[in-house]
Amino acid sequence: QLKPKVNVTGIVAAAENMPSGASYRPGDILRAMNGKTIEIVNTDAEGRLVLADAVTYASQALKLNPVLDAATLTGAIVVALGLYRAGVFTNDDALADTLYDIGEKTGEKNWQMPMDDEYLLGIRSDWADLKNSAGRSGGAITGAWFIREFVAPGTQWAHLDIAGAVGLGDGKERGYINKWGNGVPTRTFIEFALRLANTK
Repeated sequence: QLKPKVNVTGIVAAAENMPSGASYRPGDILRAMNGKTIEIVNTDAEGRLVLADAVTYASQALKLNPVLDAATLTGAIVVALGLYRAGVFTNDDALADTLYDIGEKTGEKNWQMPMDDEYLLGIRSDWADLKNSAGRSGGAITGAWFIREFVAPGTQWAHLDIAGAVGLGDGKERGYINKWGNGVPTRTFIEFALRLANTK
């Protein structure tokens, strides 16, 4: 019904997470789609590996700009923001402001999180370009930094960590957000596309 006059490409970064004899192990070094090497230090930080290739594909292969991604990436964002806001991580403060305004309008609230360069040090590896986890300290930030390392230069990018905001935590209904999965951030992405269409 809305039919915004803007091209939108959706990429689903999905993979089966099944233990087997071929499963990766701590200490393994993998090569990502963009050529960067990744030391596996935490086998539970697997989703970011799939998301990293999806972001590379979007920004480098397809040359999409801007690129927005959303994932239940870290439990750390739930500790930081609770159950009612997504964490926004971006390389563009104006994009963060737009997403904040959209969140207030749609009820899918969010909050910009810091991405100071110092946090990048936590995912540097002695054996590879990156490691897939920096541990507990600043976990949502270092997780976002990991994804940012796969964004093509010059691409406007934002990552929404929706682990707390997807509505599965408190079992209470809040407006259209029910106690089960609620589709966050679908309304945010739709409103973003509408605004993008209006600026073309």
